[in-house]
Amino acid sequence: MDNPELTAYMFYTLLYAFFSVCVVAPPSELVSAGLTVQNLFSSYLGSQELHFILYHMRRTSVTLVVHSLIPLGYYIGFGCCLQENHLFEWEYLQTEWKIYLSLAFLCPITTITIFYCWSLNNWEQHPIAKHLSYIASEGTTWRDVADSINQEFRRVDKFTSGPHSRQVIITDSWVMKTSTYHVYVAHQNDIDLTLSGTEEHDLSYETSISAVQYLNITVTPINPAIKPFIIRLNSVEYGELREKLTGPIQNVRNVVIRLSLSDQFLVAFREEVKKNLPFILPPGMEVDTCVGCMQKQADVKLQKLCADVQDEQCSQCYCRPMWCLDCMGKWFASRQDQQTPQLCSLAILLEVQVSLSLSLSLSIAMQGASGEKGIHSLANCDLNSIRATDKI
Repeated sequence: MDNPELTAYMFYTLLYAFFSVCVVAPPSELVSAGLTVQNLFSSYLGSQELHFILYHMRRTSVTLVVHSLIPLGYYIGFGCCLQENHLFEWEYLQTEWKIYLSLAFLCPITTITIFYCWSLNNWEQHPIAKHLSYIASEGTTWRDVADSINQEFRRVDKFTSGPHSRQVIITDSWVMKTSTYHVYVAHQNDIDLTLSGTEEHDLSYETSISAVQYLNITVTPINPAIKPFIIRLNSVEYGELREKLTGPIQNVRNVVIRLSLSDQFLVAFREEVKKNLPFILPPGMEVDTCVGCMQKQADVKLQKLCADVQDEQCSQCYCRPMWCLDCMGKWFASRQDQQTPQLCSLAILLEVQVSLSLSLSLSIAMQGASGEKGIHSLANCDLNSIRATDKI
């Protein structure tokens, strides 16, 4: 090749390499524009919400075929850009190009054959089906496991993190991770979770936050036939992940996890609870489940302890406990300005008292005077919202 031809060859190769990376691992801009395998073949893939397992069986198969066309696409594009090389005329081809073209044709032929074999007998031979067969208990098949996963995935309370092709999903019973060519599945009762490491980044293209920490959690199934896998997620999602998991996450390396501003708020919120006196339930007062989560028993009671002032918006709360501590803390945190955390300068004294059905009970003291170091050092307080809460 002469210099101009070599320059064109290098330019085209670099350009196509960038295109290939975008196809294999599309950035968020292409995902937002819908230029992904999932969107381009959505009519064939079907609905992930209705048929999660079948959707990913088709997705991984189609993705394998599409990616196998990349070498052939390079050859066709190069032949169109540099027609003087006569790449479409077999008798003029050099031996190197003949070998490359043969391999480029062999890749899609092989993957299409694999696609056909996987789809036989309603996807009986697909690697995901074989993976689920290891999980199936005695007397059940992989289809029974798939039905259970599909049902739980339709629920709105599942935990999800990441894009479709690299997603972490936690349901009531299952821990799942999707990848480009496979879906890893494990039952929550049959796994050990270990925090294996972290990744610190000053910038992240996935979020608008300047500094970000990613956690790597190793999922080790008890069944030796199932290979361990690693789930990766932002540290700010760690608290939500733990709430959905039924088992503990072992931190044997004592990894320091960055908490989000809301999580820091909740930690300080709980610490303030321990400093206050309990609220004793009057005889005959019934306590229902929390109106926020509808899962835990309501254990929060608002009680005004500040000086009596002539203000119709600030009055004593005579309602029975209706919220749990976590939901009340999340509600207070959601009412603050997350972008401009600063010390609160409100001249109020409000106590949120917590009562448990037994003799154990705690309360929360929120003081807005300057110089305090409680939860007000974590978020900006809104006087109106706090007083509104006093009327729950």
